[in-house]
Amino acid sequence: MKWDFKWNSFLLVPIVCAGIFAERALSIEIDASETNLLETNLLETNTVETNRLDAVMSASEAASEASHVALTQVQADERTKLVEQVSVASNVAVPTVTQVADAEVTNAEISSAVEFTTAFDASDRAQLEQYQAEGRNALRNHRVQNDHTLGQVTSIDQFSDVQPTDWAYQALQSLVERYGCIVGYPDGTYRGQRALTRFEFAAGMNACLDRISELLAASTADLATREDLATLQRLQEEFAAELAALRGRVDVLEARTTASEANQFATTTKLNGETLFFVSQLFGGDNDEDDIEYNNQVVGQYRVRLNFDTSFTGTDILRARLQVGNLTGGSFAFDQPGNEISYGAFANSGDSVVIDSLKYEFSPVDQLRLGLYANGTGLDEVTFGNTINPLDNPARSAISRFARNAIYRTANTSNGFAANLFLTRDISVQASYMAVEQSNPAPGAGLFNGDYAALGQLTFRNIFDVVDLALTYVNSYNGTAAAPDGSTRAGVPFALGSRLARVDADRPVISNSYGVQTNFKLFDGFQIGGWAGFSAIRAIELGDADVWNYAVTLAFPDLFKRGSLGGVIVGMQPRLTGATPALGTELGRRNDPDVGYHVEAFYRFALNDNIDITPGVVWLTAPNHDADNDDIIFGTIRTTFRF
Repeated sequence: MKWDFKWNSFLLVPIVCAGIFAERALSIEIDASETNLLETNLLETNTVETNRLDAVMSASEAASEASHVALTQVQADERTKLVEQVSVASNVAVPTVTQVADAEVTNAEISSAVEFTTAFDASDRAQLEQYQAEGRNALRNHRVQNDHTLGQVTSIDQFSDVQPTDWAYQALQSLVERYGCIVGYPDGTYRGQRALTRFEFAAGMNACLDRISELLAASTADLATREDLATLQRLQEEFAAELAALRGRVDVLEARTTASEANQFATTTKLNGETLFFVSQLFGGDNDEDDIEYNNQVVGQYRVRLNFDTSFTGTDILRARLQVGNLTGGSFAFDQPGNEISYGAFANSGDSVVIDSLKYEFSPVDQLRLGLYANGTGLDEVTFGNTINPLDNPARSAISRFARNAIYRTANTSNGFAANLFLTRDISVQASYMAVEQSNPAPGAGLFNGDYAALGQLTFRNIFDVVDLALTYVNSYNGTAAAPDGSTRAGVPFALGSRLARVDADRPVISNSYGVQTNFKLFDGFQIGGWAGFSAIRAIELGDADVWNYAVTLAFPDLFKRGSLGGVIVGMQPRLTGATPALGTELGRRNDPDVGYHVEAFYRFALNDNIDITPGVVWLTAPNHDADNDDIIFGTIRTTFRF
């Protein structure tokens, strides 16, 4: 009858649990080395447990057939007792045999009660089915690679580590000999002392339930004995506390595995490179009054950099950079008054490959970043990217060196150390000491007794989620040290751009420079910012002078295309004012006679993530702040490759 068929489902639960509990250490069809790896290497836990899971499910499906066989011969009074036990354990009202016979409980209610007693809701079963599918796939792959697993055993005596004195011997014997649902390890062991994971238990339970449903639908049955039921009840009681403990252990194991995977790190050196090609021309700058004529030609120039970045902790970086190129400087510089137009990207090694940069940056604590620099490091770099200017990347944004506050160029620094301290998430302090003649052992030179620049900066980010601001101070010294061969330098420049803003006197020069940089991110696609800089310079025993510079910047991120950038810079190149009489005589004048302006526009078109093409133009009025000089027009097309 239909109600008898459904009633049998209630009586399967203890059988199912017994089949699973008896298999607490069910063998898996993987070799012994993989089992040991589970216990010693957290990172491979999931793979090993997936294989064990599939073995459990295979055994559990066979056990479920045995469970079904045991159900159909239970007498009515024993059924009533078992139903009452299930009702108490699950805290749900389960219909009695009499109620079912009297049709007081509908078939749907009986089916619902049976599903509840499985202790798994729909989401649990869906997850278990996923585990089962993953486990079977992993097992199939393993079998292809390891065709040496032990097949289904037919006698409990085939297990070398199972003795008749073992408390579960009879249960194992029954599962092997009566129901055929146990497999062993390739070495002929059963390993019954291994712990059962929660995944194995849940997947085994699910597999048994599926198998029971198949057997009931097929209406096949054998007889079960009272001894079977007694054994099942004993196993259920025996495993109650252990399963609870295993659940906690598996949770801890999963948490540790997740933490280990998140923090794993291996020392690695990564190579990244950048290549720049320029096609450029500079027009103008002639001075008819002084009969000076400049005749620059169209040039093709380049720079190639290869960065070798190594990390030892995952948060530090050791960079060694190789560079070759002929951008600006020496015989490759454009001929012009004041030398005010030059690329933001610099390379003057010709066709020789040099180590352009060597540095190590690390964080001893989360709030502090330290840097050690051995070569080729400017003051803008030791701010740790805090020049507060969206247009100052010389390879991907503005084309000229005017794209950042000139006080970062008060000394040709190379070697030193720096620190970046975060006071809060958005407020930080940068400090650095950089030398110029660190490799020269002559008197008046060296790391601490020669030319240097010391920088201090206070940086504010995301003020009101809109404004970035930086306040900068730089103290620099440019002396007159002797070279190792005994010669002396003829002049030490105060390098702010204009030739008349450079103190070429044969004496030491001290400068104190002050700058403010800001940028307003008004909305997506538009930012406005700028800077102002002032330098008070002193030529020792000669006199004082002032140098000013300022600019306004407009940035258009993602203009016309994602990854592209448009930019405009309008400002004044460094201008000499207020030189004392003696210094003015040395320089040829106390003030620059006129005010020249720098107007620059560019558009970076991103072909893809690795290639940019950037046309740009610069218009310079009154070059060298002298209206007698013709305006300069400088045009270039820059192509940038990155990998």
